[in-house]
Amino acid sequence: MRIETCYFCSSRIYPGHGIQFVRNDCKIFRFCRSKCHAAFKKKKNPRKVKWTKAYRKTFGKELAVDPSFEFEKRRNLPIKYNRELWTKTVEAMKKVETIRQRRQNLHIMQRLRKGRELEQEVDIKEVQRDLSLIRSPAIGLKKRMQQEEATEEREHERMEASNDECEVEELEVN
Repeated sequence: MRIETCYFCSSRIYPGHGIQFVRNDCKIFRFCRSKCHAAFKKKKNPRKVKWTKAYRKTFGKELAVDPSFEFEKRRNLPIKYNRELWTKTVEAMKKVETIRQRRQNLHIMQRLRKGRELEQEVDIKEVQRDLSLIRSPAIGLKKRMQQEEATEEREHERMEASNDECEVEELEVN
């Protein structure tokens, strides 16, 4: 069973699925679905269409350079069937797949970490810019109350000082 890849979006095409297009120069194009075939006929560039793997790799959304991709290349050398070689190959394929998954997950986490840092910077700038909107009105009330208390104390001190002066004047007159 041979699993082909779509010419446009690079997804897998299982036997009995997809569309084949043969050009006049005998080049075969395989598509996973009519969406890819229609985009190809419209001469769309897969690197500019956001849902394709080519786009994701060119814009750094997926891991593009990794030695584990070397194992996926097609080798056209016929090899005589050997049970040991076959079992080793299947085990190696599983190991390669787990290694690739681990590396891709690490790549994704690094991308997410960078995005989180950018979000935090933007949030800090926004808070600093709009700090007046965030401040609690209760803080303003507390400041007003403190200012009113301070002015009342000053007035009270002035009154006491004027009363003392009046008493001193009365004593001097008597």
